[in-house]
Amino acid sequence: METQMMMETQLPAELLFPSKEKSFLGDRMIDRDFVQPIENRPKLSETEAEGIPLIDLSAVLQNGDCDETIVSQIGNACRVWGFFQVVNHGVSEGKRLEMEKVARSFFGQSVEEKREVRRDEENVHGYHDGEHTVNVRDWKEVFEFALESPYLLPRSQNPDAAHEISEVYNLWPKHPPQMRKVSEEYGKEMEKLGFKLMALIARSLGLPADTFEPFYKTQTSTVMLTHYPQCPFPHLALGVGPHSDSGALTILYQDDVGGLEVKRKSDGEWVRVKPIPDAYIINLGAVIQVWANDVYESVEHRVVVNSTRERFSIPFFFNPAHDTMVKPLDGLTDGRNPARYTPYNWGMFDASRKLSNFRKLDFKNVQIDDFKISN
Repeated sequence: METQMMMETQLPAELLFPSKEKSFLGDRMIDRDFVQPIENRPKLSETEAEGIPLIDLSAVLQNGDCDETIVSQIGNACRVWGFFQVVNHGVSEGKRLEMEKVARSFFGQSVEEKREVRRDEENVHGYHDGEHTVNVRDWKEVFEFALESPYLLPRSQNPDAAHEISEVYNLWPKHPPQMRKVSEEYGKEMEKLGFKLMALIARSLGLPADTFEPFYKTQTSTVMLTHYPQCPFPHLALGVGPHSDSGALTILYQDDVGGLEVKRKSDGEWVRVKPIPDAYIINLGAVIQVWANDVYESVEHRVVVNSTRERFSIPFFFNPAHDTMVKPLDGLTDGRNPARYTPYNWGMFDASRKLSNFRKLDFKNVQIDDFKISN
């Protein structure tokens, strides 16, 4: 309550309107739901994230194995940044361009047309323009689809009912008509890259390359087409608020506008990730942090918006099967380095986290720190 009062006393009344149903698209006023707490508001100046490693994967593609130089580079990037970029990754440029074209076509429709495939708490995939991060509404609209449909989620947050499963099916719009085909083909490209990167990450931890494969016999991976409209008040709102990803691995394509900022581990400074043509940005999620027993860390990041150009991005969330029990891997724990987390069910964790996508919560959402073993 105190934070909300501080936020509102800093803003002229004419910049705020109370309606939660009014769309942000095209409005010259800002709904109070979009206004970030003062401590989270972006600076008008930016620091470019020099030092985020750019890793060339061509040797992996040519040799078909885990090149030791690349393994070392990825291990260093995971320890120091929790982020890196890759080029020569093997993803078809043509399929990525088709995916971007389809996304622009879909988001170019009226709000009413897009909401024909609107997602909700029961069907968590499709279109959404009211997503929240840490209880503040994001300045974005998204369309999300799963690689596997049906997508399996626990029906209940009750651990005793973890075996009760909901089947969630992808929703596909009428326009553009090729959206489903293009999306599914792009998803397969992302899946191939995801397995390559997970093999390299496993090797960087001193584990066999196929360590993570058993967790992906089925999967809960999704692709999220994302549109950040021009924002008349970019100093007040964020495209996505500060957060760290809850899944295993995120593979992001961003256009040339840029806007992704990473909280640098060395000093806590927010730094901008410069767009590199045909590169993918990779960041570790909380599941890998737990699997790695804190050897690697899921790093906080956010997305800033601007008043002159819209922005598009396509994150791929490479996540394990819903029934995966996430815990530190046996090869990374021993008597001198015991497990730092108690096991938790990924599907139940995922389902709980998705609640905040649809509404403000009157409680703190589940975090991996809830499963941390105190010293």
